[in-house]
Amino acid sequence: MVAKIIDGKLISRTVRSEIAAGVVRLKAEHNITPGLAVVLVGDDPASAVYVRSKQKAATEAGMYARDVRLKSSVSQRELMGQIDVINNDERIHGVLVQLPLPEHIEKEDLMESLNPLKDVDGLHPSNMGRLVEGRPRFVPATPAGIQELLARSGYDPEGKHVVVCGRSEIVGKPISLLLMQRRKGANATVTVCHTRTVNLPSITSQADILVAAIGRPEFVKADMVKEGVVVVDVGVNRVVDRNSKRGYRLVGDVDFGPVSAVASAITPVPGGVGPMTITMLLDNTLKAARLSVLD
Repeated sequence: MVAKIIDGKLISRTVRSEIAAGVVRLKAEHNITPGLAVVLVGDDPASAVYVRSKQKAATEAGMYARDVRLKSSVSQRELMGQIDVINNDERIHGVLVQLPLPEHIEKEDLMESLNPLKDVDGLHPSNMGRLVEGRPRFVPATPAGIQELLARSGYDPEGKHVVVCGRSEIVGKPISLLLMQRRKGANATVTVCHTRTVNLPSITSQADILVAAIGRPEFVKADMVKEGVVVVDVGVNRVVDRNSKRGYRLVGDVDFGPVSAVASAITPVPGGVGPMTITMLLDNTLKAARLSVLD
């Protein structure tokens, strides 16, 4: 068996064109341009790249994009003051704070200070609570992207056993909640595994759909999955590669080659889940702008 590649770049382009069309309609019908503010604290190179990618994507979709950059020494009070300004700015419909944050910043307090109607990262307790209740407003972008990839590739989770490796607040927990919802594109039986799971391969080998989000390069091996499994690899890890000009290459949490010989479908790294994360962030921003019409 040779796995079908679930092309996140291709699907992302399709979804972004739909979002851009939605932006055009919103402007024409209500004279509203969706606005996205991205807050970056410090000068982490990887975070800076992510922020530029998000801003570029927002602009290409016809949105208003604002980049708020602060020094790593910014105080909690100053940072929350910036969030308060954004919360009250009618031009901004969506805001996200780029993670990770400096150690002296209390992330939980910061997330609670966001206006939940502008929290397009879906991390405010109010939005997480709505997801638990089955009434999601903004779903975190990576889980939303995973669901979209499965739906548009023809791999409906309904009735399937989904095994999620990882229990993070931004991927593992929300994707498990999302796929067990009583709604289209969900209705799965979900098992969540983590660092304290005993005999992990015995569980992963039961999966009809496996979501790997553990941050360990090429951890999931071919003997850990069953034939015909659909694999969604969320991991993005750098490994040394002396044959590369950069001195490294990017790999996922799944041992791609061997697992591809067993799986029926798999997302590549890069080019799988990654492009969908920014896309669903734009989708949430458009939703937030539409919600502002109802206020």
